[in-house]
Amino acid sequence: MRNDATAASQLSVLDRFLPVWIILAMLVGLGVGRLAPGLGSALSAIEIQGVSLPIALGLLVMMYPVLAKVRYDRLGHVTSDKRLLVSSLILNWVVGPAVMFILAWVFLPDLPAYRTGLIIVGLARCIAMVIIWNDLACGDREAAAVLVAINSIFQVIAFAGLGWFYLDFLPGWLGLSQARLEVSAASIAGSVLIFLGIPLAAGFFSRRFGQRHWGRQAYETSFLPKIGPLALYGLLFTIVILFALQGDRITRQPADVARIAVPLLAYFAIMWGVGYLTGRSLRFSYQRTTTLAFTAAGNNFELAIAVSIATFGVSSGQALAGVIGPLIEVPVLIGLVYISLALRRRYPHQEVPT
Repeated sequence: MRNDATAASQLSVLDRFLPVWIILAMLVGLGVGRLAPGLGSALSAIEIQGVSLPIALGLLVMMYPVLAKVRYDRLGHVTSDKRLLVSSLILNWVVGPAVMFILAWVFLPDLPAYRTGLIIVGLARCIAMVIIWNDLACGDREAAAVLVAINSIFQVIAFAGLGWFYLDFLPGWLGLSQARLEVSAASIAGSVLIFLGIPLAAGFFSRRFGQRHWGRQAYETSFLPKIGPLALYGLLFTIVILFALQGDRITRQPADVARIAVPLLAYFAIMWGVGYLTGRSLRFSYQRTTTLAFTAAGNNFELAIAVSIATFGVSSGQALAGVIGPLIEVPVLIGLVYISLALRRRYPHQEVPT
């Protein structure tokens, strides 16, 4: 295990002060959204799968460098670990939606639109930002790539069915108010193809052709450091755009934002904690425990926002709840990155060899 103090001293200014840049990006986005309330409509005019094109570009730029770092020849080693795969599927598709359903009804019983929006967020498992959180926390890149790909397949298969179960069937069975979700498997598949397929293909072919022409050592010591900062630039750009899109509404409805934020804070903390404890109990390495925790805690806000807008409208409470999701997720998960790195020093199990 590398020395943490030495590793910290080698961080770039961008990495070392990432929380500061994230806070500044949030403030810039809020300021722009407040000063130019018409900007949201302009940015949303051009969309990919219901998500603003600038957000889509930011996400693609953010994910590419991390996926270019993945050693794809090691993926078979990851898929052979059935405990990791099964525990991730249970956390993402059984525990996660159930936890969000309970929290939404406990904290928002009188606000059905926001409650429905939060439940949709809970159903949309992460396929994008988890890549960067996992990398910042020194998780297992190969395991993250495999788990994200598997969750993407399940997302196409299970999202609509779980939406019916948690918004219609289960509330009706419990005597609660119901809602309906209109979403097709084709639209979900399109979202997965764009936000995971494109950067995954770019990362895979970069690794393949880079190693073939320069060799692995040159690829990893020369090419990767050059494109590495793009991930954080893409993250910061995405944060600015997200806050700008809803900046005016967020600052005009602080009480509603606070009501939505409370169950989200609880959700991210619970899911990360459950994922981390699961990895520890199964005696995974620090790297794989971290990957399991972050893939459990992250959500696919691109899909949640797109579905909410398509079903309920761009100005709906459901759409606002979907947008608040990543606004809370970003600072919370960056905090959990630092908690992970602190816990790493006392982690009892050996790391996966690199």
